[in-house]
Amino acid sequence: MTQQDAAIPSVGLEGWRFGLAVAAISLGTMLTIIDGAIATVTLPTISRDLHVDSSSAVLVVTVYQLVLVMALLPFSALGDRIGLKRLYQGGQVVFTIATILCFFAHSLGFLLVVRALQAAGAAAALSVMAAMIRVIYPPKHLGRGLGLNNIMGSVSGALAPSAGGLILAVAPWPWVFAMAAPFAILSLALGRWALPDVPPRQTGPYNLAGAMLNMATFGLVISGLEALVHGNSPVVSLAIVGIGLLFGVALVLHERHQAAPILPVDLLSRPVLALSVTGAFLAFSASQMLILSLPFRLQHGYGLQPSEVGAMLALWPLTTMIVAPIAGSLSDRYPAGLLGGIGMVIATTALCLLAFLPAHPAYFDVAWRMSLCGAGFGMFLSPNARLIVGSAPRERAASAGGLVSTTRLVGQTMGATGVATVLALGFATSHVPAMLAAGLAIVAGLCSIARLRPSVRNPTGHETNAAQPGAHGDVGAA
Repeated sequence: MTQQDAAIPSVGLEGWRFGLAVAAISLGTMLTIIDGAIATVTLPTISRDLHVDSSSAVLVVTVYQLVLVMALLPFSALGDRIGLKRLYQGGQVVFTIATILCFFAHSLGFLLVVRALQAAGAAAALSVMAAMIRVIYPPKHLGRGLGLNNIMGSVSGALAPSAGGLILAVAPWPWVFAMAAPFAILSLALGRWALPDVPPRQTGPYNLAGAMLNMATFGLVISGLEALVHGNSPVVSLAIVGIGLLFGVALVLHERHQAAPILPVDLLSRPVLALSVTGAFLAFSASQMLILSLPFRLQHGYGLQPSEVGAMLALWPLTTMIVAPIAGSLSDRYPAGLLGGIGMVIATTALCLLAFLPAHPAYFDVAWRMSLCGAGFGMFLSPNARLIVGSAPRERAASAGGLVSTTRLVGQTMGATGVATVLALGFATSHVPAMLAAGLAIVAGLCSIARLRPSVRNPTGHETNAAQPGAHGDVGAA
């Protein structure tokens, strides 16, 4: 064993170093998610100050999301080759520099360039974050660690609009971005001292062709769908989607022959992981569809004020904050398939109840249904992420973590696209979006329960015991 290998903790970190490492990772998670969402509230101000139309200003958000989705999997493969900590902190450095540069943006073009750079840094950090958590936490507490990270993500998403509004109330819009810089530097400093050095686990040349095909696939498909739902030429938009799908076919064919593929087809070939990823995609799509469509229904259909709607929607992330760590801890002892199935039953029930609200709903009528939704999705997502990360071989941990983040972002993007389509068809004030979300949740629940079958958990009987307690040093019940 080399000295570098000996520096890797086999049972997680301990003492003050553990606390600082958790703080560094949590702060990094919050920064990358907040900076992705906080720009939304600044768009009208940016449009006015930079003298551009509203549709152009929206690119400030869409560029960040698009680069993030395109870069996550290529960066996760890079982390396996240059080391998890090196890539994580390198991404934070790029993110911090781009955040500072946003403060000096005086044109939309410059702002879009630095936002793309910011997203690239965020993608580098997020792509290996789950793998870093796997190293930081003792194997028996991996679910707890991922649950805590989910809390940070939920809190960040909930706080971003309010934080942006408060900053805009007292300062110009560039400060909305610049305020993150001191916290990014703090996260860098904490990580420099506390995060463990994990040496590269993959050797050989980087799969550049796979990375390019991956970026082309996600970039073209998502761009084409965005263009379609925003009223651009249907023929051109669908052509872009079709070209992206062709790149996707080429990507899969190429990656099947790679020892460590960019798109982890080797992991997805395992039924338990394929079901987990499919379930996560459907769950994120369902939650995004409900969260984005409900404000239109409550305001336009029931005449509620935006402040009332905001207070109602807040119960979802607040409940998730409580349920996610509990579900994560439970997943260290109980099958993720069972916990996820229970979660989706709760979520489906809540979505159906939201679909059929009273004629004149009060705050409590909506709030408790939203809280029930948050509990259901929180019960599903934490154990699901724990299974994906914990079941992958250690040398593929970064790819598994990148797969978790990519699935979340693609699912949310598809959910947003679905909402735009439903609204364009005139169902903004109806129960249709909630019922569609319930249908997606039902299928996600079936995917979760299917993982309980022994033939799914271990199809060959000897291929891997990753889904069993103690395999690869983890407790990853399917």
